[in-house]
Amino acid sequence: MANPQMVMYEEEFNQIQAIVERLVKEANAQVVFIIDKNGQPIAEAGETEQLDTTSLASLTAGNIAATGGIAKLLRENDFSTQFHEGERRNIHIQLVGNRVILVVIFDNKTSLGLVRLRVKKASEQLNAIFEALLAKAQDGSGDAPFAEITDDDIDNLFND
Repeated sequence: MANPQMVMYEEEFNQIQAIVERLVKEANAQVVFIIDKNGQPIAEAGETEQLDTTSLASLTAGNIAATGGIAKLLRENDFSTQFHEGERRNIHIQLVGNRVILVVIFDNKTSLGLVRLRVKKASEQLNAIFEALLAKAQDGSGDAPFAEITDDDIDNLFND
């Protein structure tokens, strides 16, 4: 069965944003953000002013897709965690529930061990939220965002 389109509701977005903000502090990270597998930003926190987060999100999603291809060649399901070490910054990338990507950018003021520990806890919390969102989408308990719009409304919108 194909994954149903997931709709983000304000309550869940606020929960996700709180986790991202907490992770910046607890991991002593510079930036934390969550993107979907298509590269669309969902939430971000930290020192994002000097970063092109849109490009970074898109490139990270491409990186995850490429790594997924490598995993398939090696007969692995996936490589859910990646780490890149630079001269001044490091990046930890975690696939959460095979749905979203959690990215943590940090410098030498923190350790990879601390980041991994905090990311594990945050990933569990995020996975629970996305599982709940998926359940809402499948059982229809969440209000469909465009349910009240009819075909006539759309036709009238585009008529002169």
